Amino acid sequence: MRQRTPHVRPQRPYPFQRTRFLGAAAATALGVTLLTACGDTGSGSGSSVTVGVGSNVFEMPIRVAAANGYFAEQGLKVRFVTISASTGASALQSGSVQFLSDSPTGFLSAVEKNVPETAISVDGVGNPLGLIVSTSFAHAHHLTAATPAAEVAKALDGSVGGASSTNTQAQTGIFLKAYDVDPGKVKWVSLPSPAADKAALKSNQIDWFTTSEPTPLEIQESGDGVMVADAVKVPVWSNDNVGYGELVVARSSYLSQHAATAEKFVTAVRKAAAYMHTHLDSPEVQSVAQKTLPGVPADVLKSSLALVDWPTSGAMSATGWNTTLAFINSLDVLPRTAKVTSDEWTNTYLP
Repeated sequence: MRQRTPHVRPQRPYPFQRTRFLGAAAATALGVTLLTACGDTGSGSGSSVTVGVGSNVFEMPIRVAAANGYFAEQGLKVRFVTISASTGASALQSGSVQFLSDSPTGFLSAVEKNVPETAISVDGVGNPLGLIVSTSFAHAHHLTAATPAAEVAKALDGSVGGASSTNTQAQTGIFLKAYDVDPGKVKWVSLPSPAADKAALKSNQIDWFTTSEPTPLEIQESGDGVMVADAVKVPVWSNDNVGYGELVVARSSYLSQHAATAEKFVTAVRKAAAYMHTHLDSPEVQSVAQKTLPGVPADVLKSSLALVDWPTSGAMSATGWNTTLAFINSLDVLPRTAKVTSDEWTNTYLP
């Protein structure tokens, strides 16, 4: 078990409270080459840190912190590098990045392998998904965006679904099982990416697929499909049931040597998430979103941002982790039951 010696502040539980908006959220991280430079942010002299990020909606608090000058306020000069889900942990451990924006599944996978890293803040709650059916399947089964979830699940019995990840296939499975539909009766087609799912849907090679937003909403807006299930309609996908969606992670050894820098970093990110909590429709946030996900229609971006819970505090709690672990373990996608102890997460560095 790792040993750390930071000064410990009292932990504050994160309340699972949010304002509901229309739409769905959270783009799937793009698998791109490790350490693709995204440029420097911030200004002036001060501590310089490199941050590993993806190109998805969950990166928004870090991006907003840069755009709104919150890192500069803390005396930090931040450089972003783009990493993939499979290379984040290695980039962190090699020292190529000092902080990593990581999913709970990615973090827990590293913990399982005894990689010495620590979660120091949560900057997004939920794992919003969208299930999109082809227009022809929607017409044949009389499905619309307003069709109740139970009716949608029944319509998928024996259909052809696309699966570009074990996670999204498992997430669809728990949705189906919630309405007594056997996922084993679905004809699953393995595809390499959500983009491949999209192409297969358009050509009617599959009837539907599930992925994170904004892809389903983009398809719906283009007229090539109908989104019939999301985290609003499906209780097992709700933010309250899913738990943490994105974490700020750092090497344990780095934290023991750079506690002040870690405090400054999470202070800036927390301030940005809190700003987003109350200013989601502001021109500043929308501008950052368009730069982070270029080419996505503005209204799709708004809807995609809206389903994530942006916490006013980055603090984690045992209750929050229990919720997160229960959801991840229900998917049965990790080699063993995921566990986390208070040695692997901390609120020490939060203001």
